[in-house]
Amino acid sequence: MTALDLLDLDPSLTEEERQIRDVVRRLVDDRVRPYVADWYEEGRVPARELAREFGKLGLLGMHLDGYGCAGASAVAYGLACQELEAADSGVRSLVSVQGSLAMYAIWRYGSEEQKRRWLPSMATGESIGCFGLTEPDHGSDPASMATRARRDGDDWVLTGGKMWITNAPIADVAVIWARTDDGVRGFAVPMDTPGVTAREIRRKMSLRASLTGEIVLDDVRLPADAQLPEAIGLKAPLSCLTEARHGIVWGAVGAARDCLETTLAYATTRTQFGRPLAGFQLTQAKLADMAVELVKAQLLALHLGRLADAGRLRPDQVSVGKLNNVREALAIARQCRTILGANGVSGEYPVLRHANNLESVLTYEGTSEIHQLIVGQRLTGLSAFA
Repeated sequence: MTALDLLDLDPSLTEEERQIRDVVRRLVDDRVRPYVADWYEEGRVPARELAREFGKLGLLGMHLDGYGCAGASAVAYGLACQELEAADSGVRSLVSVQGSLAMYAIWRYGSEEQKRRWLPSMATGESIGCFGLTEPDHGSDPASMATRARRDGDDWVLTGGKMWITNAPIADVAVIWARTDDGVRGFAVPMDTPGVTAREIRRKMSLRASLTGEIVLDDVRLPADAQLPEAIGLKAPLSCLTEARHGIVWGAVGAARDCLETTLAYATTRTQFGRPLAGFQLTQAKLADMAVELVKAQLLALHLGRLADAGRLRPDQVSVGKLNNVREALAIARQCRTILGANGVSGEYPVLRHANNLESVLTYEGTSEIHQLIVGQRLTGLSAFA
């Protein structure tokens, strides 16, 4: 039990779940933590190399069954996300987009041929996937997407563009969502298809250890079997977002925990006015409040994970988790920065890097305002989206 585990939660996990968590933590300590500050500062990340290493451990699509996927529990997947994001949100995003968006979309809505073509190599990290839903002019309102897919004989022709797409600059396959005469449909689009171009988005102030891109679709001709046959309507991509949001609920806990662990160690060793910072009442009040919020977020993530494993997790419940845990993680990161003083803005400490990353996490997979409206609709029975 660590100082931050105020409620002694470890016994609430199974032995297998603890083992998976600890294996991922060791991998992150060895392969990510020593380098991630430099990746962030330089705006780069060895994503393909990391994907292959994560694939060896079965972390890619780990909560899916078959096709080389590990078939782990939702809680085990969440714990993995927690450890990944304790290092950096961008590294967790690599795994989330690969497994919970691109792989899940193909696994849930694809044909058997599509699953066999893509999922085994994606599970090992040899193939990288991305998920094209957000557009330059349509973020929180995907129902207004401008990307179009039209029939031309037996083929499909896609025209449009997607924006803020994680993994796009190095992806081998993109799951692209487009409007057709019959509603929204999904397509598995090889990125080397003529007419597909990807441009990396630079000068980000957040998620700098993550590759983000714009995808342009210029009359991209695809065979009929590129369509995901079971992906009918907007509910299909939204269900993929629910999968990804569950990982975020856990990941945010990891970022907050890393901030608080760093700050607790700093406050107990940094001396001002003749005593450690941790010996001042104001500092202890801050630490206590943050630790309480952290353990509440951990309990919420664990509860949602158990619901998912029981097959009873609803999308609005995931919205509760994302809204609370990301919001509280960002508040913890900001408060930790105040305790570190000027050192809080230094890259020698991870706190402001986490805070900057969490600004993106607060926005993607549904902004906090969108999740407030989802919860509001659950409470009132009334939609406030339009």
